[in-house]
Amino acid sequence: MLTDHWPLLALRLTTPRLELRLPADDELADLAALAAEGIHAPDRMPFLVPWTDLPPAERARSVVQHHWLCRGAWSPQDWSLNLAVLEDGRVVGLQTVTARDFAVLREVGTASWLGARHQGKGIGTEMRAAVLHLAFAGLGALEATSGAFEDNDTSYRVSRKLGYEPDGTERRVVRGRPATKRRLRLTRTRWQEQQTPAGIPVSIDGLTPCLPMFGLPADDSADHRHPDA
Repeated sequence: MLTDHWPLLALRLTTPRLELRLPADDELADLAALAAEGIHAPDRMPFLVPWTDLPPAERARSVVQHHWLCRGAWSPQDWSLNLAVLEDGRVVGLQTVTARDFAVLREVGTASWLGARHQGKGIGTEMRAAVLHLAFAGLGALEATSGAFEDNDTSYRVSRKLGYEPDGTERRVVRGRPATKRRLRLTRTRWQEQQTPAGIPVSIDGLTPCLPMFGLPADDSADHRHPDA
């Protein structure tokens, strides 16, 4: 089976209303079509690389190509896990978690997007909570980072709701103009404090065979995943 060689295909994160996993081919097509429909207002650009400025057909194709690129370039030292987000079996967006030298640094970054018609329903908070659970409870991360441009209040509110704290700012160029990005950081201790009473329950299935792909030992002991235990 393909999962014998690429166990990430069997990795599943579930919350009360969502499932996050690598998309099958037809689901990747649905994800591409969702991006083609639109993600944000034309006068805004929440992404450093303005890929959503592409015409709809090219935008959809870029989603497929990016997904294939991340799979092909995967290594335990540098990985990007692009999980389709499904609600009631429908693809509603994408949640990414990335890391470089994770086995040493124990730090991940996150990024995401939702189709425009699925926004404003709390899905963004729930899907971010799912990958934070994967990072901290599943992989033993010590820190998670995120960021949003100053005009992206929605993303910023999601981060603050989940316990992230300010981590400075940086100046970037977006669409040929200067833009200020607010960096955010979530420590393991802070994440643990947020789990009760307001935490979102998350379950993980299929993680153990994937551990070497994240740069972690193949055994299922908790010690390597929770270095502060």
